[in-house]
Amino acid sequence: MAEEVKLIGMWVSSFSRRVEIALKLKGVQYEYIEVDLTNKSPLLLKSNPVHKKVPVLLHNGKPIAESLVILEYIDETWKDNPILPQHPYDRAMARFWAKYIDEKCVPALWNACWCEEKEREKAVEEACVCLKTLENELKDKKFFGGESVGFVDIVANFIGFWVGAIGEAIGVELLTRDKFPILCKWSDEHVGCRVIKENLPSKDKVVAFYRTRVESAS
Repeated sequence: MAEEVKLIGMWVSSFSRRVEIALKLKGVQYEYIEVDLTNKSPLLLKSNPVHKKVPVLLHNGKPIAESLVILEYIDETWKDNPILPQHPYDRAMARFWAKYIDEKCVPALWNACWCEEKEREKAVEEACVCLKTLENELKDKKFFGGESVGFVDIVANFIGFWVGAIGEAIGVELLTRDKFPILCKWSDEHVGCRVIKENLPSKDKVVAFYRTRVESAS
């Protein structure tokens, strides 16, 4: 019997796009199901009753939630084109940096973009500390995974693409070449990588989405 793979996601979610990139890297055929998070579908609520969020991977009817968990599941289930490193230490380090991105970087960057103006300076400083930490880890590597896109690069897609688009929408520039030349070079390689480029939304569409959000909040 053929495997059934479905992905419940939202087009503007960097977390959903992580899973799409991983599936494409693995060459896995899947059905994509778009949901509206302002009106959550019965399928999403049934598949992820705990968090009620995207993404959710459905593999032969069994749901897997949370993007980092899904990425590891994909890597363990489909062995071709490994996402995680093979050596246990390198795998542990990849998990460490992925967790750092999700628990420290993404919240700090999101806060710097959406906080009250009076809190902006401090929030931007905190976000820049996170970016500098990542820049120091990247050093002279092409990707966090070495010479090819790996687990950490997929997780860092919010930094490589979304930060610039959101910043353009709201007028906050965080990832600049003068402050973070190494990360900016990585970002160029990241969005230029074929499998990533083909699975990113239109930047203009993302900018328009967040500009609408800004206007509705003002």
